[in-house]
Order: sequence, then structure tokens, then C-alpha cells
Amino acid sequence: MIGDRLRQLRLARGLSLQALAAALGGVVTRQALWKYERGKSQPSPTVLAKLADVLGVPATALWQEPDYTVQFIAYRKGSGLCKRDQVQVQAVVELALKERLWLRERAGLDDVPGVPEDRFAVTTISGAEIAAQELRERWALGLDPISSVTGVLEDHGVHVIEIEAADTFDGISALAYDQCGAIAGAAVVTRVGLPGERQRLDLAHELGHLVLHVPADVDEEKAAFRFAGAFLAPADTVRREVGARRAFVQLAELRLLKRRFGMSIQALVRRLFDLGIITESHYREWCININRLGYRKDEPDKIAAERPQWLRRTVLRALAEGKIGREEAERMLGENVEKDQPLSLVERRALMKMSLSERRRVLAEQAANVAAYYDRDTEWRELHGGDIVDY
Repeated sequence: MIGDRLRQLRLARGLSLQALAAALGGVVTRQALWKYERGKSQPSPTVLAKLADVLGVPATALWQEPDYTVQFIAYRKGSGLCKRDQVQVQAVVELALKERLWLRERAGLDDVPGVPEDRFAVTTISGAEIAAQELRERWALGLDPISSVTGVLEDHGVHVIEIEAADTFDGISALAYDQCGAIAGAAVVTRVGLPGERQRLDLAHELGHLVLHVPADVDEEKAAFRFAGAFLAPADTVRREVGARRAFVQLAELRLLKRRFGMSIQALVRRLFDLGIITESHYREWCININRLGYRKDEPDKIAAERPQWLRRTVLRALAEGKIGREEAERMLGENVEKDQPLSLVERRALMKMSLSERRRVLAEQAANVAAYYDRDTEWRELHGGDIVDY
């Protein structure tokens, strides 16, 4: 058990056996670490504590029984990640998802993933369109464009995990199963630094991988992209705003639709073609124009990336309610966390003993501090185009 956890943590940190041995300061050799990971020997309590310190986890994380088994949805065909990078990505995601499930338990939350236990069976690419419509109905999303894909996913128990990865990493999905074989958690993973329109499509695409069951004779990637387009831009809404048939669509209109649906121009053109709104010849003409304009790499009207908030919100809640300690909170968020303390009974009595003018002065100072905090918060939002979020 220690060997499996040690290897997972080492890979998640991007360390080779030699690099981990060096980080331990020569306490143990590379060969000894190799034996630990394969269960041929066990580290002493002293070495175990040192390993936990170097890997940035509590010592118990190296030997505690696993509560969940994580299954990954395959990488996209043509993914440029080498095998070693794929292994590291999966180790990072597995640790992150298991940690979030642990936090959910500690915080006393009873939310469960909203992905269906029985995935939508599709036998054609167009079947993914119907699956997206059905999922939107289950989640009561209506027909309006989704303002925050990240928010919708987190509201329905799907964890959004952002990782630092190579540009060749497109995304991945994961399901966690409890010891009874039931789905206990779900996650979609994207790369930090993507523009908002690309991020939103990637999230919807990975959601498609989570909820679709695609037979071998159907192109799974095309089905997932069709699902993503239908999830972000419902057919009835697109036809209402664009029309059932169009001989020509101008760039200015596509730029407005980009802001409306939060999709790239390239994805929108494909969506119009999939719905039969534009002809194949006009679609190909637009593909040529997109290449000519350089929009495959850099589009106008950039959309701010969405940032997940569940982790930060839940960590702060658990910390405030005494479910986790400050050190644990800081480890999970990777930053210093200030824990506000309510006034004690002694402090409240001291405040009441002050004169009216003194109480007013103290309360005014507290109000000014709160106002200053919200001013900084507002300034941050204006500069970054969104909410304060977790990484």
C-alpha cells in the first residue's frame, strides 16, 4: 500500500527515483526507494516522515487505505503527450480528485455527481446531439446559453481541475468509484492558460466523454465534439437567433454569436454546418477564411477564462467550521490562509464597556477594513474579468 501511494505521489510531483532520493538529502538511496514502491521493503517511521515532508503530504497519506478507485477516459486520438507525461497527468488528477472527495466528506457535504450511472448510448454522431439535449433537461438548464460552464459543472457535482501541462495536452476526464462500485466523484480536466472560448469547449467535450457510451464503430472524438456543441449552443436557440437556413454568414455576426454562446468562431461555424444552417461549400469557405485570418491560433473578442471555485469555497467553509486545520487548508490551496476569528465573549464585553463614542469609532474602523477589502476585491475582478477563484 505504501509503495503504490509513494509512486503515485512521486509521479504527480514529476520526480524520478533519483530526483526524490536527492530531495531526501541522501537519507535513502534510489535503490531503496525502488524497493519501497514495489513492496519489497518498508520505510522506517523516520524515512516515512521525511518522504511525507518532501512530497508535501501528511505521513498518513502514504499508508491510509484508498477509499476510491479512479478510472480515466482515454486521451484524445493524436494527443502529443508522451507516455511519461500522460502518467504524470493521471497521477496529478487522481490525487486532486481523491483529495476533493476527502474534503467533501470532512466538510459534511452530501452532493453527488450529476452524471448518469448509465451513460447515454449513442450509435451515431448525431445521437450525441440528443444526449446533450437530454442532459440539459436533467440539469434543468433550459435553452439559454450557459454563462459559466465551470459553474454549471460544479453545481452538478463535476469537479473542474486545472493543471499545468504542455500545450499538447487537450484534456481528460475521470470517474471515481467507491468500494461498492458506485460513482462517487467525477472530474473534467483542462490546462491552465487557455482562452475562455477554448476552455469552455474543452470542458463540454470532456463532459461528453463522461456521459456518452460510444461503440467502437463510431468516432468517439467526433461524438464528444458534437455533444459539446449541442451542450453549449442548443439547436432550437441557434436556429431562433440565426435562422433555419442561411446562404451567407458575415464575420461581424459570428463575432456577436461568439460572445452570445461563449464559443470560438471556428466552433460556431462547425455548429452551423452540423445543424444544416449553412451548406458544406459555405462551411469549407469559412474554414479557408479562418486559416487565412489566423483565427485558428488567435481570434478576436477573447473571452476570459472561467476559474473553478468549489475547492476554495469548500476549504474556507471547512476551515471556518473547524472541520480542517489551517495548515491543511493552506496545503490544499497552496497559499497562506487568514482565518477570521469571531469576537470572544471577553471582547464583546469589553466593547460594551466602552463609551458610545468609542464603540462607534471601533465599529467605524471595522467597517472601513471591510470596505477596503471589497474595494480590493472589486479592483481584482475588474482587472481579471471574473471572480476570485481557486487554482
